[in-house]
This record gives sequence, C-alpha cells and structure tokens, in this order.
Amino acid sequence: MLLQESLKSQTKDDSRHLSDEYSLIRAVHTAVKGRARFKVKGLHGSQDLKRYIELRLLNIDIITQVSANHLTGNVLVVFRPNFSLKAIASLLQDIVLDYRRVSVNLSRIAEPDIQIIIPPQLDKLNTQVILAAATATTFAFSAGLLFKYGLDESILLGLQRLHNPLLDQMMQSITFLGEPLPFLLISSGLGSYLWRYNRHREATGLGIATVGAIGLNFLLKELFGRARPALWDYLVNAVHYSFPSGHAMVSTAVYGYIGYVLAKEFPQWRRPILAATMALILSIGFSRLYLGVHWPTDVLAGYAAGLLWLIACIVYVEKC
Repeated sequence: MLLQESLKSQTKDDSRHLSDEYSLIRAVHTAVKGRARFKVKGLHGSQDLKRYIELRLLNIDIITQVSANHLTGNVLVVFRPNFSLKAIASLLQDIVLDYRRVSVNLSRIAEPDIQIIIPPQLDKLNTQVILAAATATTFAFSAGLLFKYGLDESILLGLQRLHNPLLDQMMQSITFLGEPLPFLLISSGLGSYLWRYNRHREATGLGIATVGAIGLNFLLKELFGRARPALWDYLVNAVHYSFPSGHAMVSTAVYGYIGYVLAKEFPQWRRPILAATMALILSIGFSRLYLGVHWPTDVLAGYAAGLLWLIACIVYVEKC
C-alpha cells in the first residue's frame, strides 16, 4: 500500500511543529510513545467523517487502534512505537483531504456492508460572517433610532432608579473587566499559550483583536468628540470622550475572539461558551449605562464597531 510505504519513509519529528505543516490536523496529546490524540478540523458533528477515518486507518497494519469522536472532534490513534508522530499526522491529513474530495455519490468505503453518504461541504464561515454583520447593522440602526428620538437621557434616568449599594459594587466590578489592563493581561496570557503550541495564526489574531480594537476606539472617540453624560456623580473614573463606548467595543472584539477560540477547541461545549461570552459582553455594556458614564447610543455603537472588528479578525484566522 502506498500510504504504508510513505509512512515507513518518515522520521521522528517534534509534535509541536505539526500545526504549522498540517492545516487540518493538530496534535493535542502525544506524551505516550505509540499513542496520540489529534484534533481534526471538520470532524465535529460529522459521523460520516468519523466512520471514514476509522475505516481507513484500521486498514493499515501499523495502526492497532482508532477511536474518532464526532462530538469532540478528536481522534485517538494507537500505532507501532517505531513510527513517528509526524507520519501518523501526515496519514490522517491525507485521509481527511481524500474525504473532502470524494463525491456525494460515494456509496461504499472499505467494507461492503457499510454505506457512507458524504454531504456537500458548506462554507459555515460565510454564514457566520453574514449573521454577525447583520447583528452589527442592527446595533448601529438601533443607536441611530435612540439618537433621533432623544431617548438617551430617559433611559439613563430610568436606570438610575435601580441604584443601590449592592448593585453599585457589582457594576463597578463588572465594568473593571472592560478596562485595558484586564484585556492586555488576558490576551497576553492566552496569546502566549497559543503561540507556545504553534497556533500562531490564532495568537496573532488575538493580538490584532486586542490592540487593534483599543487603538481604533481611541481614534473614533477623537473623531466624534462626544461629551459623556453628566446626570449624576460617577462612581468610576471616566475622562475620555464618550462615543463609541470603549468597554462595549473592545470587550466585543476581545472576549468575542476568546469565545471563538474556546468554541473551536471544545466544540462539544460550543453553546455554553458562546452564551457565557455574550452574557459577559452584554453585562459590561449594561454596567456602563448603570454607572452613567455612557449614553445608550455609545454602547450600541460600540457593540457594532466591535463586532465588525471581530469579524475581520476571525476572517483573518480562517482565511489566511
């Protein structure tokens, strides 16, 4: 078999370099010789690809055990210890590429009693980009309506009625999560982790999301020069211009990007991760209104701008 001959020609290689060479395969656990776990792009949610991988790998005599999990996107491979991790990764990458090339009419793989229907590949990224862009447009349109009908002040005065010492303390704590210092610390820590494991594009995307959002927000504030509300004394420090809200914009870009990375890493927990991310971002925006340091239109515009910047960063990671 040609695949087996190519495997035997491979030499030992450091698993930390696999992510640079194989765009569809990433080694996630390689501590035990002759045993490796890989994250396979496109496996999450695809039982057809799960069966295809298992059938193909089990037909190769150097591999003794295969377990693909379509719920986590992981593949466990047990193989002869004298073969390199790079050889197994190369084989797995070829199998995934073969799967993507086969037509929807493919009916049988390896065993005659198993029929596999291959669904056409859908460009999920384009759908997500369209949805996010539509959401950003909705935020911007809503901000325009609030400004047109002069509802900013009425909303803030309504929120002031909710003030009490406990909520004051809670909102100050939540709003701190939208300050530049937490953004930079969290981004530096996660970025270093991603870079260490050769996930360079994701690490670079996080840096662009963070620094770019902070810098772009500063420029927009200087451009519009809108004064902050002065309806009551502030409980937090707020000295720069008001529009758009930096907390709303940067938290959308940074925490949104982190949520995207975590959802890719743990696809089985995708919904809880995205729900928690949205709750955090919305809480930070609400805290700015509760504390009276932003107009509602500032926050909505911040969400719109942050979402557009987040889209740009994700497209960079997925397409570059």
